[in-house]
Amino acid sequence: MSIRTRSKPRTVVITGASAGVGRACVRAFATGGDRLVLVARGLAGLRAASAEAQAAGSPVRTVLADVADPDACEAVAARAEAEFGPIDVWVNDAFASVFAPFTEISPEEFRRVTEVTYLGYVNATRAALHRMLPRDHGTIVQVGSAIAYRGIPLQTAYSGAKHAIQGWHEALRCELLAEGSSVRVTMVQLPAVNTPQFDWVLNRLRGRARPVPPVHQPELAARAVRFAADHPGRREYWVGASTAATLVANALAPGLLDRYLARTGIDAQQEDGPRPADDRCNLWSPMDASDDHGAHGRFDAEARERSAQLWASQHHGLLAVGGAALLGAAARALVRRS
Repeated sequence: MSIRTRSKPRTVVITGASAGVGRACVRAFATGGDRLVLVARGLAGLRAASAEAQAAGSPVRTVLADVADPDACEAVAARAEAEFGPIDVWVNDAFASVFAPFTEISPEEFRRVTEVTYLGYVNATRAALHRMLPRDHGTIVQVGSAIAYRGIPLQTAYSGAKHAIQGWHEALRCELLAEGSSVRVTMVQLPAVNTPQFDWVLNRLRGRARPVPPVHQPELAARAVRFAADHPGRREYWVGASTAATLVANALAPGLLDRYLARTGIDAQQEDGPRPADDRCNLWSPMDASDDHGAHGRFDAEARERSAQLWASQHHGLLAVGGAALLGAAARALVRRS
């Protein structure tokens, strides 16, 4: 993957940095020597992420914070700039979720998912923009999902939050363009990813929660996020052929996709057999407060490490030139034959 050469390290803030995609993003940005401010609720996960980044050569600060609290996000931004100088990149990745039919999710649980997954992005972005806009410099990367366009059964709270992020992100991008701002916002739409979240979500299904196949490794997602931070001119990037297929199918035949997901989406999100009786969740408190769980979940055996769709998403211009060249060659051939 092409990474743009920079003259100096950046100050990068990453939320949800203690595990999963956020943890993989820590490693991806640390390899470039950026100064990292890592934000999460889980102390053990943050400490482990910090150690990995420092071993790769990046200066690091960790902040225990809940992005659902706007004051906490403001404090993160203030500390980041006090410790490392102006924020260049802010990556929003923190989220929470519930796997259950809508009627089995309490109002308090639904509100909590929305406050973390949607308003957490809003709160963090506001704190970043307070500093980026006066300088007319900075990039914010929203880690999204195919679910931002296509809701799925058993994840109504998460689907709603991701849809909200998408609409808010588009509106914000339009405002920045109207102002002629050099501050950039971009979004990375992910497929199913092999992270610990499926053992952490509040789960009221009959079986253990699992990602809908095909499953991808978090490092693939992190490379996409890093690329988006380096090339923020694009409004969004798609990762995985399944993401592209889902978004295209939803645009062309949403009713058919409704019926398909009604038939397949329930079983595809849970394993056979009952879930453990001692299931815990991170909705109200972190699961990695005392134990580090890393970036990967329990699906390494089936997870994919590469995505041709991601390459295509990153090289639209090259593909357009190639397509034009092929069309030109075909036209010349037809002319010669005629």
